[in-house]
Amino acid sequence: MRYTVIDPAHTVSFVAHCDKLMPLVAGCARDPRTLEELLTYADEYASGFREEVLCALAVFDEHNTPDHCEAIHSALDHCQPHELPAFRVVDDRTREASLTPVHAGVVIFNLRAKRIVQIQNSFAEITRRGRSLAAKPASPDRRVIKYELPSYWSLVPAV
Repeated sequence: MRYTVIDPAHTVSFVAHCDKLMPLVAGCARDPRTLEELLTYADEYASGFREEVLCALAVFDEHNTPDHCEAIHSALDHCQPHELPAFRVVDDRTREASLTPVHAGVVIFNLRAKRIVQIQNSFAEITRRGRSLAAKPASPDRRVIKYELPSYWSLVPAV
């Protein structure tokens, strides 16, 4: 599944297993302001996830700048959507890729607007309140993901 996260500073997009969806939703229930905060919260239910995404973005930053995005453009030219590395949205091409579904879909976590947008989601229904099993919890007390989104968070269903 493709996940795109919008925070006050950046928009980033990455592909990860569908089992990361509910940890990210549960992270939103804690009202994160930044990508790093969201990943820290999600990491409690998906151990190692934060480091995986941030390391991939560090590689992106080593090879791309806002004025020189040839590396990500080359990846966009040669990779299938599910093979793309994590990237920052820096132009129209990366914005389009950040909205392209992969396997089970694409979900946008807009931290600025407090909105979760399910462009396409054939994996699991996102509801305001939920519960599911964590695939790789950071500790035994995090085996069950329980969350309740604050009332000011909106859910936009798949169209």
